[in-house]
Amino acid sequence: MFNGFKKKFVKVSKGKIFCKFKGNGPPLLLLHGYPQTHVMWHKTAPELSKYFTVIVADLRGYGDSLVLPGGTNHKNYSKREMAKDMVQLMSKLNFKKFFVAGHDRGGRVAHRMARDYRNKIMALSVLDICPTLDMYEHTDMKFAKGYFHWFYLIQPAPLPEKMIMADPRRWLKSRFNRSSKLAIGKVEDEYFRAFKQKKRIHATCEDYRAAATIDLEHDKKDRKKKLNIPIQVLWGKKGVVGTQFKSVKIWQKYTNKKVYGSEINSDHFIPEESPKQTINHLKKFFLKNVKNNSK
Repeated sequence: MFNGFKKKFVKVSKGKIFCKFKGNGPPLLLLHGYPQTHVMWHKTAPELSKYFTVIVADLRGYGDSLVLPGGTNHKNYSKREMAKDMVQLMSKLNFKKFFVAGHDRGGRVAHRMARDYRNKIMALSVLDICPTLDMYEHTDMKFAKGYFHWFYLIQPAPLPEKMIMADPRRWLKSRFNRSSKLAIGKVEDEYFRAFKQKKRIHATCEDYRAAATIDLEHDKKDRKKKLNIPIQVLWGKKGVVGTQFKSVKIWQKYTNKKVYGSEINSDHFIPEESPKQTINHLKKFFLKNVKNNSK
């Protein structure tokens, strides 16, 4: 799925991050969402590597990257700690500044990375998310029904962990059931291989628990501190974010630069459901900002 990509475990301060990379252009870090791994970029990363040095990585707790206990107040799965992993990864790969695109949970890590490491992120693309704080503050019955897993996974351990462990493959399928274009054959097997471990199921629940606790504390403290980079927002036409939130308007509150927004003909899993559109939008946005950063 990633022909020509090099594989590597990179040591960061808390353990090892697994990644693959290929290309010779400006660095572009791609971050996955729940309950996936770097594999979610298999339809887009090869083409993007013709224009960028593409790095696809497994987030802490996911895929083959390091796993830690949740820690006090779920600190070890705060987006701040997960972002720190990725900045250290890019530094070890000799990239001082880079572009980042994140889908779902990866988008939340990317957003925190842009806030905490303002001198390193040249431009940010987020796929099918609005900021965590805004989404929680605008929760209503419609949103709760569409994103019930947000409120299920944050329940105290080990309730969701034990229920998921009873049939992890069925749980995975339930997350993907809105699309027939992903998680089939080898791709599904790879997601299942990475997800089924008890420690990783717990880690991914901790990711959501952190989002409902410590991440909100960090976000509230930074609420009035605007970014100074362009942001691209992509959302699925059929997804919850696309139908329930005004993404461009919300994201524009977070940066002094222009927010570029585009609706994609897909549901939530944009890079796998609509890879050509994803490639075109990411390529156009980041190449434009290569030129802007070279001025």
